[in-house]
Amino acid sequence: MAATESGPQHTDPPLQDEEAASPHDRLISGQQTVVWSPSDGRTTTTTTTTTTTTAPCASASTPATAAASGLTTTAMSRKFSCNPKTIKDGIRANLLPILTVSGVTGGAVLGIILRYSREERWTKREVMYVGYIGELFLRALKALIIPLIVSSLVSAIGSLDLSLSKKIGLRAVTYYMTTTVLAVILGIILVVSIHPGKGSDEGITKAGEARSVYTPDLLMDLPRNFFPPNLIQACFETYKTVIIEPKLEDMENGTRFLSYNLTEDDLPPKSEWDISSEHTRALNIMGLVSFATFLGLALSTLGAKGKPLLAFFQSLSDASMVITSWLIWISPVGILFLVASMMIEMEDFSVMLGQLGMYFGTVILGIFIHGFLVLPALYTIFTRKLPFRFLANMTQAYITAFATASSSGTLPVTFQCLEEKNHIDTRVTRFVIPIGATINMDGTALYEAVAAIFIAQVRGIALTIGQVVAISITATAAAIGAAGIPQAGLVTMVMVLDVVGLPAEDMTLIIAVDWLLDRFRTMINVLGDSIGAGLVYELSKKELEQMNINANANGDVDRPSNEIAMDAVECSKM
Repeated sequence: MAATESGPQHTDPPLQDEEAASPHDRLISGQQTVVWSPSDGRTTTTTTTTTTTTAPCASASTPATAAASGLTTTAMSRKFSCNPKTIKDGIRANLLPILTVSGVTGGAVLGIILRYSREERWTKREVMYVGYIGELFLRALKALIIPLIVSSLVSAIGSLDLSLSKKIGLRAVTYYMTTTVLAVILGIILVVSIHPGKGSDEGITKAGEARSVYTPDLLMDLPRNFFPPNLIQACFETYKTVIIEPKLEDMENGTRFLSYNLTEDDLPPKSEWDISSEHTRALNIMGLVSFATFLGLALSTLGAKGKPLLAFFQSLSDASMVITSWLIWISPVGILFLVASMMIEMEDFSVMLGQLGMYFGTVILGIFIHGFLVLPALYTIFTRKLPFRFLANMTQAYITAFATASSSGTLPVTFQCLEEKNHIDTRVTRFVIPIGATINMDGTALYEAVAAIFIAQVRGIALTIGQVVAISITATAAAIGAAGIPQAGLVTMVMVLDVVGLPAEDMTLIIAVDWLLDRFRTMINVLGDSIGAGLVYELSKKELEQMNINANANGDVDRPSNEIAMDAVECSKM
């Protein structure tokens, strides 16, 4: 009967402290009720207390109005609280995004100050000194790519049954292909409407040099890299077919014509050039993703026999996330120096104001329309949820993608934002995100479609409907083949130009601003991957819950969806 005698007791303990106001300021009425506690399954007798009073931070509200609106003192004080502790907790919860944004802003300011602190141009060595700390941060991020991709895919696919893996994979690939096509269509509409190319290349300075490639070779290299013969080699090298340009000399009638006597029209077609192969120093992410996918499917098929190896990859994935949670707290410092070195190294700002400025603006407009209107609209339509909180929780990933210009290098941060802040099931994130980082390149697809048509406009070439369709198809394929490394789109750009008969050398027209556009399109690539993970999770939620119920019924409680990832984050904050 102790419960019946203690009138001020409540079912919610935190309310007890907040309602401990002066007896002269409150009106209390109690009623004895029987309450069932879901935490321990017991029923207790307690007294429900209703209190009305004036809220300390809402002085305009009176007890009468509070009672009329149905608000208790606790609800009102929580809604209008100006408690310093609440503000402090809010800042603490968002400390990392605040520091990251400060790092970007501080890096831009520092870079501009250093850039104009003297008249002579900064040397490459001096720029390297400024960006050294950022380089160390970027190298640490890239060191986590391979263990994260392989362990995440194997553990995610291996822990799902085959039917659910097929559904999640099909939903993810359908989303990725749909958004890529939408990005290409949007880019074509914008570049045709705005017409940034004025029919000449006046005022455009060429930069860099183009590589001779043959479109069929680029397309056939995709499956070749998808099935690497050596997994160790795939960790640091990518296969590439090379065509060997014939020497510009011809022995005819005993006369030797040197290169300046011949033109490119005198060369045989590229299909008749000699071919060779080489391995470039770049991570073959497609090969690692394909191997991890098939290994995960094999472990899922093996069942109990595959549990020991599956447990190894699960532990490796969890350990990688713990390291990520440590590394993420030094990202503001690394990003500050990366942005500072970028601002010092960039070409003259006047380049952005010429004819390339129209091209630059067209690509940026398309990227932001696709990233902040089209993709959120798809998320809202299929999940019936507003995307604003989801997008805000991914701020850290966007900024890291912009600073590193690498969607693969941003993978650790993307995982952390999705699992810790947006609470996406790890079985979805670690399945969908590595695949997305490989084949989902919305920003790259939009950029290549805009760039190809812009170059045609500069050359005064009127494209037919068939050529525009060919550009859209080729840009989609090129985006899938673009590796998640900085400026990989420039390589596949040659393939898009070749389809419409434009010389590869014309690619040098846009290189001057590509370094900055690359960072924006990488940011949208990461945004697309993240929204895809959230959308697939919402569509697969019922299947995942049913799988959890079946696992509990069978006594298989290996790993709840998010507990280990959240534990890793909490440990990093201690």
